[in-house]
Amino acid sequence: MIKLTPENLQNIYSHAETIYPEECCGIIFGHRGDDGKTVVEIMPTENAWSAEAALDFPGDEITFGKKRRYAIAPQIMLQAQKSARTRSLDIIGIYHSHPDYPAIPSEFDRQCAWQEYSYIIVSVQNGKAGEINSWCLDDHHQFQSETIEKLL
Repeated sequence: MIKLTPENLQNIYSHAETIYPEECCGIIFGHRGDDGKTVVEIMPTENAWSAEAALDFPGDEITFGKKRRYAIAPQIMLQAQKSARTRSLDIIGIYHSHPDYPAIPSEFDRQCAWQEYSYIIVSVQNGKAGEINSWCLDDHHQFQSETIEKLL
C-alpha cells in the first residue's frame, strides 16, 4: 500500500497535465513501514528522455520520444538520494504519466523498474489527468497492483 495526501495527488495530476502530450515524471519521497509506504513529498523532474538515452535500450526506443518514454537524469537521482538521506527520508517511488493511454505499466516500464520502488502512473486523456494506479515489482520482476490510500 502507498499512502498519499490529496495535495500529493494534485501535484502529480498538475504536473501530468502541464507536460501533456509528453510523459511527465518525478520522484516520490517518504517512509517505508509495516503498513506500507507513506508519501511525504512529490518532486517533479524534467523528462530527460533523449535519443542518447534511447541508445541504452535495444529495439526502436529511439523513435518513441517523450510522448511514450520518460527518464530521470542520473544526476537528479543522485541529488535526490543525497537530499533524502539528509532529511531522513527514502526515495519510495517514481511517478510518470501515460498520455492518451491507460494507467497501466508498459513492458518498457517493467524492464526499467527497480524492485523496492512504487511506480505511480497517471493516465492523461486529451490533456486531463484521470485514472491513477500504483504498481510494485514482485519477486519474479512482474508488476503487481498496489493499493493507493488517500490520507486526509
